[in-house]
Amino acid sequence: VQLVESGGGLVQAGGSLRLSCAASGRMYGMGWFRQAPGKEREFVAAVTWSGADTYYADSVKGRFTISRDNAKNTVYLQMNSLKPEDTGGYYCAADKTRYGPFHYSSPGEYDYWGQGTQVTVSS
Repeated sequence: VQLVESGGGLVQAGGSLRLSCAASGRMYGMGWFRQAPGKEREFVAAVTWSGADTYYADSVKGRFTISRDNAKNTVYLQMNSLKPEDTGGYYCAADKTRYGPFHYSSPGEYDYWGQGTQVTVSS
């Protein structure tokens, strides 16, 4: 299974970007993580297979929205009101397990990872 992210780029503070992650097969829980230079990878957002439940890090609540289109095996991250501290590599992750608890904020929950897409927010 491959995950391919797209949509990153350079944007001014206050701007918006929409990231996409296309999976080569059906995945269940999916999430976005990010990693800034010199920092650990951190959870950003996650969505269950049905799309009915979404989860966000406190730092992005109210600004980012995660969604998915299962017909296209694609998950999206709409990022609004971007801040310089949102800068980093953004990684899509997928859980191949349909049942059981979804530990959405734990990197160990996910079975597959994309290569990442860079987001840079200038002040």
